[in-house]
Amino acid sequence: MRILPNDRGSGRETAGTPLPEGKGEQPPVIRRAELVAFALLALLVISVVAVLYVAKAFFLPVVAAFIVGTMLSPAAGLLERHRIPRAVSAVMIVAAVGAGATFMIGLISSPLMEWSRHLPELGAQLKEKLHVFDRPLALWQELQNMLGVSDTLPAASFQLPKIDWVQPALEFLSPTFTEFLLFIATLILFIASWRDLRRALIMTFGDHDARLRMLRILNAIEGQLGGYLLTVTMINFGVGAATGLVCAIAGMPNPAGLGALAATLNFFPIIGPVAMFVILVAVGVVAYPTISAGLIAPLAFIGITFLEGHFVTPTIIGRRLELNALAVFIALAFWTWLWGPMGGFLSSPLLIVGLILKEYLLPVDDPQLP
Repeated sequence: MRILPNDRGSGRETAGTPLPEGKGEQPPVIRRAELVAFALLALLVISVVAVLYVAKAFFLPVVAAFIVGTMLSPAAGLLERHRIPRAVSAVMIVAAVGAGATFMIGLISSPLMEWSRHLPELGAQLKEKLHVFDRPLALWQELQNMLGVSDTLPAASFQLPKIDWVQPALEFLSPTFTEFLLFIATLILFIASWRDLRRALIMTFGDHDARLRMLRILNAIEGQLGGYLLTVTMINFGVGAATGLVCAIAGMPNPAGLGALAATLNFFPIIGPVAMFVILVAVGVVAYPTISAGLIAPLAFIGITFLEGHFVTPTIIGRRLELNALAVFIALAFWTWLWGPMGGFLSSPLLIVGLILKEYLLPVDDPQLP
């Protein structure tokens, strides 16, 4: 009797029979060790943020001195090559930067003090100019009444905010004397001893490859931050000069102070230009007899910031280091929340340092798409 081989024995699979799933096709399983490691990392990040927030009076001046000192170190090296001792170079550089900052603060504070003395008169003028919005506000109130909304806009006249906000604002914007003294002392000592600190950081590692990697990291941080400060300062001064020129042509009061304010606020990405536009609108509405005339300088400022943000800055800075707009905004919001206005100034340099460390310490290959 002959036995015919069946389908299974012949190696053929019948139609409709499911194939066994391979081991490699199973979905990834989150292991307990990975979950514990993620939880510990999250706790570490929360602890570090909490310490930085609570000890702001110490960490903010020190970190600011390290970042600004790294930016100014190339200038100290240039003076040192001209046979000027590094300690003397550090004092000279800090004094020059302080003089420039004092000059900018003087340009800004002069019109601010003048406007603060005439605050009631400016409030009355602003109240008269805002009468143009009475009709739209009345229509909005009628619409809310038709919809049955109880929280209608109050019919009270425009009231100028009280002066109580000035002192809290100054306390928020200006550091204490102790923080300022700590910043200046740390900055001078950091610039004066940066070369020895570099050598100590490099020689900390015993392996040759580790030393070479640390040297590359320090060179990249110093080069990128130094170039960033020089480039951004030149761009912001250009924005300030253009804004002051536009304000002078448009007949705005104190165009030099407005230009200095525009240059200063432009160091804070995204938020600074928006705040400057609001200030120009407020000054223009008060200074001109009509609202349309007061919007000339703000609209021109929008054109200046558009050209700077879409053509000048990407062309100059984007060639050396690309910064994602979302990453810049998140870093700005986080550091401003953590350390106030100075944290907002340090947000982009700290983001640059983080990207450099990620590039050298966590190199990854480009993923191969299926």
